[in-house]
Amino acid sequence: MNLDLVLILELLAMGCVSGFLAGLLGIGGGMLLVPALTYIATAQGFPNAYVVKMALATSLATILFTSLSSVRAHHKRGAVRWDVVKLLAPGIVAGSLLGAQIAKLLSTQTLALVFAVFVSYSALQMFIDKKPKPSRQLPQGAGMFGTGTVIGSLSALVGAGGGFISVPFMAWCNVPIHTAVATSAALGFPIAVAGTIGYIFAGWNLQGVPAGSFGYVYLPALALIATTSVLFAPLGAKAAHKLDVKQLKRAFACLLILLAAYMASKGLAS
Repeated sequence: MNLDLVLILELLAMGCVSGFLAGLLGIGGGMLLVPALTYIATAQGFPNAYVVKMALATSLATILFTSLSSVRAHHKRGAVRWDVVKLLAPGIVAGSLLGAQIAKLLSTQTLALVFAVFVSYSALQMFIDKKPKPSRQLPQGAGMFGTGTVIGSLSALVGAGGGFISVPFMAWCNVPIHTAVATSAALGFPIAVAGTIGYIFAGWNLQGVPAGSFGYVYLPALALIATTSVLFAPLGAKAAHKLDVKQLKRAFACLLILLAAYMASKGLAS
């Protein structure tokens, strides 16, 4: 990837947007970053077999930074349920490592279509602002491990922070929505750590990857996106406690549908 000035500015801007959304909605920026990075990598002539996997891996790696920045702001407001984080984290780590290995086995076409399906579903739920009716309490033990495994594996497959599953799950279990968003931000860190490690090992000793790649993670893009995302994640977290984000969520859902359509076309055309 030839990092000219325009591309550098694009990656910095992507970091601003993804960081703000990570703090605001608790979903991480992966749903935005993966299609954008896929498009950029394709335009730069990356091997087609690697473009989606590198986009997923690099997106997950950025969450290492945005989650820490976002959760710090949420923690100051006392909104993070650390007891929930501790119960879900072991399953999340196992699932994220597993998801990266599954991604290695899947083709670019399949991964692009998997991403499109999950993002379309998340966008629909976001647009209609569906709030699961609180009907139960959080499970314990094996139930939380299993839930964490599902969250981690799907997050690794779509390069996101897991909020598209963890926030509705916690709301369903009588966790207030602002607390669920804050706790989801904290869960993004173990997802990102395990998923990034998984993608590094899955992409070890690959042939034909561009200079600056560490497994499937493309370090120059990671550095630029992380630089601005860590600055904007606290702003999103602050806004989450002050704004009614319903209309913003609907606008973002429409954008997600377009991005999902691009990824679906990428999968079908490959």
